[in-house]
Parts: sequence; C-alpha cells; structure tokens
Amino acid sequence: VCRSNKSPWVCLTCSSVHCGRYVNGHAKKHYEDAQIHMTNHKKTEKQEKVQHTVCMDCSSYSTYCYRCDDFVVNDTKLGLVQKVREHLQNLENSAFTSDRHRKRKLLENSSLNSKLLKVNGSTTALCATGLRNLGNTCFMNAILQSLSNIQQFCCYFKELPAVELRNGKTAGRRTYHTRSQGDNNVSLVEEFRKTLCALWQGSQTAFSPESLFYVVWKIMPNFRGYQQQDAHEFMRYLLDHLHLELQGGFNGVSRSVILQENSNLSTSNKCCINGASTVVTAIFGGILQNEVNCLICGTESRKFDPFLDLSLDIPSQFRNKRTKNQESGPMCTLRDCLRSFTDLEELDETELYMCHKCKKKQKSTKKFWIQKLPKVLCLHLKRFHWTAYLRNKVDTYVEFPLRGLDMKCYLLEPENSGPESCLYDLVAVVVHHGSGVGSGHYTAYAAHEGRWFHFNDSTVTLTDEETVGKAKAYILFYVERQARPGAEKL
Repeated sequence: VCRSNKSPWVCLTCSSVHCGRYVNGHAKKHYEDAQIHMTNHKKTEKQEKVQHTVCMDCSSYSTYCYRCDDFVVNDTKLGLVQKVREHLQNLENSAFTSDRHRKRKLLENSSLNSKLLKVNGSTTALCATGLRNLGNTCFMNAILQSLSNIQQFCCYFKELPAVELRNGKTAGRRTYHTRSQGDNNVSLVEEFRKTLCALWQGSQTAFSPESLFYVVWKIMPNFRGYQQQDAHEFMRYLLDHLHLELQGGFNGVSRSVILQENSNLSTSNKCCINGASTVVTAIFGGILQNEVNCLICGTESRKFDPFLDLSLDIPSQFRNKRTKNQESGPMCTLRDCLRSFTDLEELDETELYMCHKCKKKQKSTKKFWIQKLPKVLCLHLKRFHWTAYLRNKVDTYVEFPLRGLDMKCYLLEPENSGPESCLYDLVAVVVHHGSGVGSGHYTAYAAHEGRWFHFNDSTVTLTDEETVGKAKAYILFYVERQARPGAEKL
C-alpha cells in the first residue's frame, strides 16, 4: 500500500504482503479488516469456530498470531509453516533477489566508506552496530543504545558469566537463546548481556534483539504487542527488573561476589532501592530529601527517597517556545527545569499535608534537596501531559549543556562536596520525534570514545556536538566527571 520495503510481513491466510506495524500499520490494518470480514461471514454462515490470523516476518521468518498476541513456535501436522519458510528462503536466494542483494551491499559499502574517519593519522571505519526494529520497538532500541554507551554500566554486564544449562545432555553448554530453557527460566540479565556484547563488536551493521524482546514480553506484560511505548517507562521497568534479578544468584555466582569483583563499585557508595544494592543502584541510584512544612503550625517533616532518575517539568511559561531560534521570550534551559523541580512550592488543595501536630490535613509547602548524587544522572523531561481526553506533547526546545552540568546548588550539603564531584558530562540523549506518546519515533544520540553517534534503529551515523545540542531531548544521561589525579592537592 505504502510501497515501503521496511519489515515486510506476509499473511499466511491470503499470502498478501504488508509493511510492519511500526511503518504505517498496514499489516495490522489487514488483520483488522480480515477480522471484520470473518465476523460478517460468521453471521451469515452461523460458524462459531475460532479463527487465528497468522503472519510471518519475511526477514527473520518469525511467525506471529494476532489473535493470541504472541509468537508461534509450533507448526501444522503437514509442516506448512516450514514450507513457507523454505519458499521464502528460496526466493531470497533466487537470481532476482541476489542481484538486488548485491546492489544493496554496494550501497552499504559506499555508505560505510563515507563514514571512514581519520584517527591519529590512520583511517578507521565505524564499529557501532544498529538495532533492528522488530515492529514499533524504537523505544527499546533508543534506551539500549544509550545504556550501552554508559561505560561503567555496560562493562559490568559484558563481564558477567554466561547462563548455562545444567540438565541432561546439554549440561555445561552455554545457552544462546533463552527460549530453549522454557518460559520459567528466561533471564533478562543474560539477554541484556548478550545484546550489549553484540553492539560494539563491529562484526555486523545491525543486530536483532529478538531474544531480549521475547524475555521483555514474558517478564513485563505491559510491553507485549507491537504498539508504540514510552521510552522512559520502558527504561524504568528495565532497570527495576534488572535490579530485582541481580539481587538473586545466577550461573552459580552470587550477585554480591560479582559486585565485589568490580573495584569501581565500592559497597560504601551504593544506594539501596527495594532490598540489596546492585550495579543498577550503584550507577543510577541517588537520594532525595523531601521537606514538607505545615503553613499553620510550622511543623517540618523530612523524608529520604531513593531515585534512579529525576522527572522534570518544563515550566509553563516556556511551553509555546518550540525551536531554538524562536525569539519570543527567553529560551528554556535545563537549569530552569531543575530549578522548577527543587524550588519551594505550595501544595494545592488536592495535596494537603497530614500534619501530625495539628492532627489534620493542612496547607503546606514542599521542597526537594538532593542528598546524594548518582554516578550517572538520568534526567527525564516531562513532555507528555494528560488533558481531559488525550495526552498532549510539550514540544518545547530545552537547552542543555554537553559538558560541565553543575549540580552543586541543588545539593543538601554542598560544602561536603569536592570541587569537581558535582560536575557532569553528557553521554547520551533520547529524542522523541512526533506528536503523541502512542505514535512517533525514538532515536538516540550517544558519545563513544570522544565521537558522537546518532542511533536510528538499524542505521548508525556519525554526527557532531552542534547537531546533538539542537535535539529536543526527552531523556538525558549525564556521567559524573572523574576528578583529575592530584586535583585535591591543588
């Protein structure tokens, strides 16, 4: 219909081919139209047999049932699904597709040649790997690429031992696909580890995170299906579930032993969230102090809340300013958003504070202080807001620093901080393109070994700091600046 060659799916009922749902949704529309036709047919024929509409990915040959909202792993008695796979593979190997494949390779090679860099006088090619879109999975790809460029976090997972099967003939062998272990033994940590290992090997232009996505479906039911999801929500679920799984043992090695082996993650510098500390809380964990003051009697209540990221409102006075070059009024900056988050505010009537001294709900003020900063500061800009009937996007450009974000003025006890311990440098940015949370597209910018890359699903391109600075950020990842040796002596 749209003549797109991205993610073609073939309907195994009628053999028609449509684009995947993350392009224009024609495969899904074909299924919905077929359902309407079947419903009308049943009314006239009085048939009550359940019909399952099954389709196959023409690239990976995965089979999927719309009605069950799940992948299909079995076959018919006559092996018809396998026959379709073999037929598609034969087409792929035919003279026509081989010629087209050769032309595509030539284009890829010319594209790769255009990405050659001169580093220290020698020419080198890009080693970054893209992530294939499995059907509206750009939200996951953008988060995975961002996390893969947080060196300390990524290296920890890449150094973990692989999960092994311990039953029967396969005992002692490494498992490269957790589906073979059964639904009850899937490991998010293992699939996350394998994905991170694949991203910077440079052996392929794009990697398919199908196994990881399968585990996500099993562990996080909210993300089942192929509709567009919120990247920030996915990131929180991912980190929370990695944290929970790491609190147990895997592959016969306890979490505490593995943490102790990593000298960069000292036990004294970890923030506990929901139980024992893990690499998730060691890297992303910080602590907020929440101060609430009763305006009637002056009673002050303090509470310490651990956090993995901070969600910042874009101040209302900036919400009509969409581009960096727009001249109407002052430009919104990240500092404005941080100031709005930490400034003293009076709680409205719906958030009255239960004062223990007054013994009833009273008007009060609230203020946040940062009691402990994390190693990686994750800042989420609240771009989606609910109105009476729908969720709108705030498309305001927010200026953010690429280097030297100073968090000292937001600290509870800034005098106890070192000269550079509160400075952060940007390492990754997630951007949402489009108008709504349930639509649009996610990409990510990330810094790797001093170079900035733009990750757009399978496509990875070199970019520059100026382009990154113009992005309408949705999630920002800042890494704590390492103090220079001997800096304290100076």
